[in-house]
Amino acid sequence: MASLHARCTESTSTLNHHDRSMPHTRKQVLTIAGSDSGGGAGIQADLKAMSANGVFAMSVITAITAQNTEEVTDVFELPPAIIASQIDAVFDDFDVAAVKTGMLGSAAIVETVAAMLKPQNLANLVVDPVMISKSGHSLLKPDAIDVLKTRLFPLALVVTPNVHEAQQLSGIEIKSLADARRAAKVIHGFGCKYVLIKGGHLLTERATDLLYDGRFFTVFKGDFIDTPHTHGTGCTFASAIAAHLALGRPVGDAVQNAKAYLTEAIRHSLAIGHGHGPTDHFYFIER
Repeated sequence: MASLHARCTESTSTLNHHDRSMPHTRKQVLTIAGSDSGGGAGIQADLKAMSANGVFAMSVITAITAQNTEEVTDVFELPPAIIASQIDAVFDDFDVAAVKTGMLGSAAIVETVAAMLKPQNLANLVVDPVMISKSGHSLLKPDAIDVLKTRLFPLALVVTPNVHEAQQLSGIEIKSLADARRAAKVIHGFGCKYVLIKGGHLLTERATDLLYDGRFFTVFKGDFIDTPHTHGTGCTFASAIAAHLALGRPVGDAVQNAKAYLTEAIRHSLAIGHGHGPTDHFYFIER
């Protein structure tokens, strides 16, 4: 019995030793965006969505917002120098497989982010051109829009505007899928490889997203879930796309997987706060 116990102890000790020595790694994805103190959108949503989709999430904060489910009450943009330092710190140490940008706020911040990312020759840059919050607060200064188009879009694999953002970027009023197609062509002309117009706000084709690669259109249809609790859905969608790109999936598959994830996160959305509640990024965890 003692001998058996010794062998079991030795075996367990060896197993534990092997467990400790085996390196574990994961694809690493960076979000560059603003902080949402309410936790439903921005950096907080990005980190949750990326983690839920199987990658290691890192962050560069561009701005601090005082925000909840009802409104944005204040915004403080970080100095471009500290944003650049954060980006440097991440790229100096990590093997970044994908980057997602969100709220950038000002022309100076867009310029800084573009200048820092260009030398990295990123294969997987997802640009979510965040312009306005769910509650209607402006999150991008008007003079930054042209800089976004000319400096950041040409570096992007995918640009992911919602209908309102696509209208502002293209100058085309979007009321139908045909309008979205025309807008996608204009936005693609700014230099990105793919345009994904998120159709959650498209009244005639709800829960329908349009992907354009410069030649062909792909339509992604999903369940429309009638709920007010959709805070942070745009951030979540773009972050999930970045995660799946980092995992090696082609753009179309990354969009499809991200859309399936977002649909379930909305289906399980949380009625917390007194306004537009957030999605449940970890809906699949039994509680």
